[in-house]
Amino acid sequence: MMEFLRKLFERQSYDKNNFFLIAGPCVVESEELVMEVADKVSGICRELGIPYVFKASYRKANRTSGTSFTGIGDEQAMALVKKVGEKYALPTTSDIHAHDEAGPAARYVDILQIPAFLCRQTDLLIAAAETGKIVNVKKGQFLSGPAMKFAVEKIRKAGNEKILLTERGTTFGYQDLIVDYRNIPWMQEHGTPVIMDCTHSLQQPNQTSGVTGGNPQLIGTIAKAAIAAGANGLFIETHPNPAKALSDGANMLRLDLLRGLLEQLVKLRKAVQTQNP
Repeated sequence: MMEFLRKLFERQSYDKNNFFLIAGPCVVESEELVMEVADKVSGICRELGIPYVFKASYRKANRTSGTSFTGIGDEQAMALVKKVGEKYALPTTSDIHAHDEAGPAARYVDILQIPAFLCRQTDLLIAAAETGKIVNVKKGQFLSGPAMKFAVEKIRKAGNEKILLTERGTTFGYQDLIVDYRNIPWMQEHGTPVIMDCTHSLQQPNQTSGVTGGNPQLIGTIAKAAIAAGANGLFIETHPNPAKALSDGANMLRLDLLRGLLEQLVKLRKAVQTQNP
């Protein structure tokens, strides 16, 4: 594990050979929701020795339909994410969408997440880098893993070496994504830890309803394959009742299913390490 990640997780007790987890609801819906998810996920991760980052977007700017839920208000939502981090001694993350959001968001979270559609946005990458925070860039659905070297170079040129890259699938036709697991080792060649987004990679975008679909029953398949391929971390959006979630409910993991999946993944990680010490 790289030094900046060791420092990120210094308040947690975990198995140093484990993968790390970024997980939480898609968006801040309420204080009750973020606290419930953080409480349950952090408890599971402590038991399994998994270093954990709480994730919730303070605002969803990239919505198909203009009527879709975008958030409860930036300041209120960011304050709730920070409150979660303080209460449960967790690092936190949220995505940003424009260069002028980087500074304000950096006051509340430990990792600034760059959405896949914006991974080539130079001013956004530079602004995120200049905050000194860890920057997690999601690979665009339209890019290969090797092409992500340019995003990495922009951040490094701005003076920041604390970089994560996330694989989240590749566009396949108009309404589906596929995962090319070669992108995990390819992106690791850029000298960064690589995360597998196990939920967004199962999206089915561009539905005529204006609401993105998904295949959450395959989250376990995506996660297991990613661990076998050597991913450093996993990204999983989870919600107590995805059917009632205000954003991305169609591809989130039901919260009560998370423990069983993580138990399997920890065992798989150990088996992979035994074969490839």
